[in-house]
Amino acid sequence: MCRHLAYLGPPLSLRALLYDPPDSLVRQSWAPRDMRGGGTVNADGFGVGWYPDEGDPVRYRRAQPIWSDVTLPALAGVTLAGAVLAAVRSGTVGMPVQESAAAPFTEGRWLFSHNGVVRGWPDALVPLADTLPVRDLLTLDAPTDSALLWALVRHRLRAGADPAEAVAETVAQVSEAAPGSRLNLLLTDGRTMVATVAGHAMSVLATPDSVLLASEPHDDDPGWRSLPDRHLVVATSTSVRVRALAGA
Repeated sequence: MCRHLAYLGPPLSLRALLYDPPDSLVRQSWAPRDMRGGGTVNADGFGVGWYPDEGDPVRYRRAQPIWSDVTLPALAGVTLAGAVLAAVRSGTVGMPVQESAAAPFTEGRWLFSHNGVVRGWPDALVPLADTLPVRDLLTLDAPTDSALLWALVRHRLRAGADPAEAVAETVAQVSEAAPGSRLNLLLTDGRTMVATVAGHAMSVLATPDSVLLASEPHDDDPGWRSLPDRHLVVATSTSVRVRALAGA
């Protein structure tokens, strides 16, 4: 089912987000606490995207388990960022294990991740895929449900949709087409984060100048708050807004 996180706030090292906490994202790759029946480990690739001081985000992805990568620990120790999105992948049976299938997906300023599964893939989403330009279908990052979800969200963003509405409308459409799907999405442009809690766990840790959204709390800080299912989250480094998804 994957695990993911997104952070906005004062610059931190990637190591502080990915490795240092007692239940860090790296630990969650092999010892997750709340997979809800969606596998046991997250060993089918990983990715991290972060925003430098100027320009579009930088992305580092691999098809291997995050714990086996020998380059990332050193890179994470020297890389500082105030906006980060990272994920470890548990691929659905039948879907490929390849670098391009690992989140975050990206275009321009956007980073995107999906934690969950689309039920009835791929047949359930054929009608929604038909609404996309043929070029988008021919250039999907990978033949996976997550890549198609990104294409659906991205299509709305390109048309000028508000990011929160682009995500919420995509979840509503996919939920109708594929009931029982788990659709925890994360989207950021480095300034705002949009997330859905739809079928899986999501928690938030907010301080006066930072917000961290994560599939699981990474430590025992009493400030962690579990977010309710079927809700949409819009956050900046100084604010968190939560509202029910349509049909919740």
